[in-house]
Amino acid sequence: MEEVTDAPFRKICKEFGADVLISEFVASDAIVRKIAKSLKKFEFEEIERPLGIQIFGNNAQIVCEAALIAEEFHPDFIDLNYGCPVSKVCAKGSGAGMLRTPELMMEITRAVCKAVKIPVTAKTRLGWDDKSKVIADLAEGLQDCGIAALSIHGRTKTQMYKGEAEWALIGEVASNPRITIPVIGNGDIDSAYRAGEMRKRYPVDGLMIGRASIGNPWIFREIRHYLNTGNMLMPPKIKERTEVCRRHLLAEIEWKGERRGVGEMRKHYSGYFKAIPDFKAYRLRLMALSDTASAMALYDEISKL
Repeated sequence: MEEVTDAPFRKICKEFGADVLISEFVASDAIVRKIAKSLKKFEFEEIERPLGIQIFGNNAQIVCEAALIAEEFHPDFIDLNYGCPVSKVCAKGSGAGMLRTPELMMEITRAVCKAVKIPVTAKTRLGWDDKSKVIADLAEGLQDCGIAALSIHGRTKTQMYKGEAEWALIGEVASNPRITIPVIGNGDIDSAYRAGEMRKRYPVDGLMIGRASIGNPWIFREIRHYLNTGNMLMPPKIKERTEVCRRHLLAEIEWKGERRGVGEMRKHYSGYFKAIPDFKAYRLRLMALSDTASAMALYDEISKL
C-alpha cells in the first residue's frame, strides 16, 4: 500500500467509516538517516486517529531507533511490517522476508516493544511458502514479545496476492485460547458481503482492508452498514464518485505538488470508476492526465454520464 495510504487518502477512508488507519510503510534505515520523503509519511492530522505508523527493517538496533523517531510524531501505535512480499523488500530480509528468520523477527519485536512507550502491533503472513505455514507458532511468539495486536494476511510470501486467502488458519489463531491479544484478519475482503461472511465464520477481532480500498473508500461505509443491518448499500452514483475523486486529487496536489499528485491518482481511477458501462475511452483519458485543470474538466464531463 506504499504511495496509496498517504494522508489525503487516509482522511477520505476515515470519512467513509474506517475505524483505524495505518501509514504507508517506511524503511527503518531511511528513518534513521532522516530522509525527508520518508519522514513526510509520518505526518497526520488529529482527525485520522487512531493511527499507527508502520515501519520495516532487518536490524534490531536500527528498527528500534526508527521506532523511537516515529514515536516522536505521536501516533497511537507502532506497526511492524512482517508481511510485505515485494521482492526488493524480502531480498534484504525485511517484510515477509522475516518469515525465513523467525528468531530475528522475535528479537526485533521484543526490542521495539521495550524501546517505545506506546503500543506495538505487527502484521505478517501465514509463512514463507506452503511447506512452512508457521503462523500458529509465530502468533504465540509475537504475543510473548509484547505486541498489543496482530494482523494476519491469509497467504504465504510466495503466493504474493495470488490464489485465495486461507482464512481457516487465521481463524485457528484467533480461536487459540493462549492468544489473548486482538487478531485482525486480512486478505480478499473486497465487499461488504465478504466481510460479513468472514466475521460469521471466524472469531477475528477485526478486519483489515488493503487493496480493495484503492479508489474505493466507500467499502468502509458499505461494510459498516452491512454488519449493522444485514442489508447491502447501493454503490455510489457517478456524481459522488467524481466529487470524492476531485477532493482526493486536490488534497494530493496540496500534499505532494501538482505533478506528483496528478500522477499518483492514476492508481485510484480503476476503483473510483469501476463497472461503469462504456468507460474505456474515459479511462484512457484519465490515465493520460498531467495537470489539474485538465483533470477537473474531465471529472466534470464524467459526472454528467
